Amino acid sequence: MKEELSEVNIHPDDYVNDLYKEDPLLAEVIQTIKEKGMPEVSVAPAYGRLLTFLVQTSGAKKVLEIGALGGYSGICLSRGMSEEGRLTSLELKEEYAALAHAHLTKAGYGEKVEYKIGPAADSLEELKKEGKKFDFFFIDADKENYPVYLEYAIQLANPGAIIAGDNCFLRGRTLNTEKNGPSVQAVRKFNESIATDERLISTMLPAYDGLALAIVK
Repeated sequence: MKEELSEVNIHPDDYVNDLYKEDPLLAEVIQTIKEKGMPEVSVAPAYGRLLTFLVQTSGAKKVLEIGALGGYSGICLSRGMSEEGRLTSLELKEEYAALAHAHLTKAGYGEKVEYKIGPAADSLEELKKEGKKFDFFFIDADKENYPVYLEYAIQLANPGAIIAGDNCFLRGRTLNTEKNGPSVQAVRKFNESIATDERLISTMLPAYDGLALAIVK
């Protein structure tokens, strides 16, 4: 008689997270965000590690982050950069950028990051006028402007640059045909553009809250 295997109901996301020890510095960032009453929307630990992995393997020297919050993703991006790497972070709120900078400074990257405060679309237009180019983009900000940010990223990209966009599922709302609010419609448009724009080679990871990845041709 074959031995029956007992089934264990473990979610794949939890299984992956349990494989890795908690990162004390990133845990501190999460705790500080919570204590200050800021939105608790930092990237999942596995996606943070993926950002580090992608930046390092791509050899990106100029990284652009749209949405700093408390600095969680900024630390993950910076960990993948080489010594000459530099991070430009766009953040609407000055107090969020200040906290993010404090955390990046504690992580040893304070001198490698520049913050631009104000609406991200305005900062992106400024960067475009300055002729700036980047090798890696991480989009994790207000969802209604995701399509705008994607277009700017493509225009600001060096050939071969990587674009990563978080929260493509909006906690399931993007997948729910009964949900059609402005943010949902904008993210759907972003997802469709990532999938069909001929200037991109892309994929989407259906884990956590969805992560879109694209390479600019």
